[in-house]
Amino acid sequence: MIYALVDKETLRSKKVSLSELLQHLKTFPNIPILQYRNKSGTEEEKRSDLLMIRKHYDGKLIINDSVELIAYADGLHVGQEDLRAQSADLKEAVHLIREKIGDKLLGLSTHNKSEILEANTLDLDYIGLGAYRATSTKSEANVGGKALLEAASYSKHPVGMIGGVRMDDEFEAPILYKVIGSGLYS
Repeated sequence: MIYALVDKETLRSKKVSLSELLQHLKTFPNIPILQYRNKSGTEEEKRSDLLMIRKHYDGKLIINDSVELIAYADGLHVGQEDLRAQSADLKEAVHLIREKIGDKLLGLSTHNKSEILEANTLDLDYIGLGAYRATSTKSEANVGGKALLEAASYSKHPVGMIGGVRMDDEFEAPILYKVIGSGLYS
């Protein structure tokens, strides 16, 4: 299944409006999750974008990092640094986030077997795992390639493979989602 990653900075760089992308997404069958990421926008811009997405998309809407906007989304996705900024005790960190989001979906970025094993002890709904391949949108990402396929087998959570994933990539469980970002913008 495709997990769509809608990144506002990538949209700007490709000169594609959010509205245009949402129309384009309707041509893809079965996108159960859409993650909205906007690292530099104002809270008002993010809120407006989330409301627009809600008008054009019926699946689960996940917001990246912006827990203050959880009322507009079905879940939250956080990175390792964001989680650890909550508390050095990862179970406590997840508990603090869960207090803010309730029973909404919670996802965590992971990059290797060690982080997956840590994630297995946490109250999460899924993990993102990557980067699978090099990508132009996150030049600082470490590429794990095929080693990530083995690492994914240790996850008790559904896995979304991220980073350079292509539409024609085939993955086995527990990899449930192909996280497609920049490939959506072409």
